[in-house]
Amino acid sequence: MLHLVATPIGNLADLSPRALETLKNAEMIACEDTRRTWGLLTAFNIPRPEMISYRQGNEDRIAERILQAVRAGRSVAVCSDGGYPGISDPGYRLIRRAAQVKVPYDVLPGASAVDVALLLSGLSTSSYTFKGFPPRKQGALHRFFEEECALPHTLILFESPYRVSTCLKAALDVFGDREAAVCIELTKAHERVSRGYLTELVKEYDGKAVKGEVVIVIAGNNPKFAREEESDT
Repeated sequence: MLHLVATPIGNLADLSPRALETLKNAEMIACEDTRRTWGLLTAFNIPRPEMISYRQGNEDRIAERILQAVRAGRSVAVCSDGGYPGISDPGYRLIRRAAQVKVPYDVLPGASAVDVALLLSGLSTSSYTFKGFPPRKQGALHRFFEEECALPHTLILFESPYRVSTCLKAALDVFGDREAAVCIELTKAHERVSRGYLTELVKEYDGKAVKGEVVIVIAGNNPKFAREEESDT
């Protein structure tokens, strides 16, 4: 069986008992960073099985190796550095291929930065869109937000700690002054969430160095979550 295992995004106590048991019994573990996953196994006193690196750049080649192992009757666990494999982390190509060739697989639920950030934001949870990492170039970043401008769904995205200010400014330019939240180091000791309108968050993070992993949540197109710009006249 192929097991897609969600691993903690920060707090190791979030590893589920089912995931722990699966990792203990896996004959092979395919993971984004073998050193990081070995640290997780060590924290739970799990003996080291065969481990292979499954990362961006080798996904197609290693996916076939993983599927061959499953076909041979081996139990293979797949995980990323945190959260779900395949959600802004390597895994989609393997999952797609397994579904196509009818190799059985299951998903072991666990921590997700997307869900945690959405709930911590205080914004609408009735519908949301997760867009992963936005483009780096300014023009592409604005077009990225323009595609979402008229939609009512809460928008969730990951961002580099070095680009928080740039991302917030672009969102303000396109969306106007909507409610948003910046979530940093979720579930970790230094977790921090800033909530407010985009104008306030732009000021808070302008030229500010940010450390850690970042999730940005922005309200959808709904007057309830927007503030009109003040007129100069």
